[in-house]
Parts: sequence; structure tokens; C-alpha cells
Amino acid sequence: MTLSLFDQFMSPTFLGVPLLPIALLLPWALFPSPACRWLLARLLTVQNWFIKQYAKHLFTPLDMGGHKWALLFTSLMVFIMTLNLLGLLPYTFTPTTQLALTLGLAMPLWLMTIIIGLRNKPNAVIIHFLPKGTPRPLIPVLILIETTSVIIRPLALAVRLMANLTAGHLMMQLIAMATLTLIPYLMPLWILTWTLLSLLLVLEVAVALIQAYVFVLLLSLYLQENI
Repeated sequence: MTLSLFDQFMSPTFLGVPLLPIALLLPWALFPSPACRWLLARLLTVQNWFIKQYAKHLFTPLDMGGHKWALLFTSLMVFIMTLNLLGLLPYTFTPTTQLALTLGLAMPLWLMTIIIGLRNKPNAVIIHFLPKGTPRPLIPVLILIETTSVIIRPLALAVRLMANLTAGHLMMQLIAMATLTLIPYLMPLWILTWTLLSLLLVLEVAVALIQAYVFVLLLSLYLQENI
């Protein structure tokens, strides 16, 4: 039972060839390309409106120095969001449930913000580890705590994204199994569990969108601290 529940999170293979690269490249083929017409397609219009609203809410609080990262962060958000939504389809695989992938996305971008801070304002970055007016006996402890809090940021980003999606998929599978089991026995209870499953699916769609937004939002806040 335990193995069958977690089999959905195993990286799929075909004839020994991993299919994870295909799962990562597929979302880019689904995005509509810009059209050379005065009247754009409805899907492209919705896509442009969504990206514009997202960029507006994300980068308005940032300084002008952070706006140059708008293309990178917006593309990352759309990419993660698409992976999360495709993972809700039947017989599909969700790459963002793999800690290796989420950590591989979070670590380089977090390191980028640290390098930018050390290049632009190294004194401010170092002072952040030891606030002014700290009592002398607390200096070693405070430096250790602040260093640890900064180092675990990419791990927290990766685990947050992976854990939320994994928990949702497990809940959906458990309720779906209960729904199928109750069909020949208790029809009223089956209707109740089916309704609960439908509501959970709607919730998972919201989680897929929100987690992609939160992932990039936290990266932008880390960037704001270092520009």
C-alpha cells in the first residue's frame, strides 16, 4: 500500500531512458507564440494579460535595479506553474515533487542574490549578520543564527514547493481510492467522497498556482535585500 502511494513520485523511465527531460521541455511547447497580427488570439491575449498583472504585482515593491530580473522571474513562475498544473492530469508526472529539481532551481538563484549583494554592497550584507548594538556575549550566537537562516533559504524554498505538491497528490489519491471502494457498498457516502475529491481538485489547482507565485516572490524578496 505504501509503495503504491509513492510510486507516482518516482521519475518515469521508458526502456531505461529517463523521461524527466521530456517532462521539463513539454511546457515550453504548450505556450502560444506571438502572432504577427493586429488582433491577437484569445489565448495569447489572456496569457499577456496574466503575465502583465503578475509582473506588476511582483516588481512594483522592488527598486529599479531589480526590474532587470523581470524576464527571468516571470519565465520561472510560468514554467513552475505549468509543471504543477500538468501534474494534476491523469497518468502524468509532476517534476516539482522531486527535491532534486526544486533544489536545483532554488540554489543557483539564491546564490545569485548573494553574489549580487556581495558585489554591490558587501558592507551591508556583512552587517546583516550582526546588527548594530548587539551585546558582546551574544555576538557569536547571533552570527551563527543569522548565517544558518541565510544558508537554509534555498532548502526552505525547495522543500516548501515539493512538500505542498506531494501532500496534495497523496490526499487526492487516498480520497480517490476511498471513492472507488465505496461505489458498490454505500452510494450516499460515495457521493460525499466524490464531492470532497472534486473540491480537493479545485484546491490543488489553487495550490499549484500559489506555490509557483510564492517561490518566485520569495526569490524576489531575497534579491531586494541585496540590491
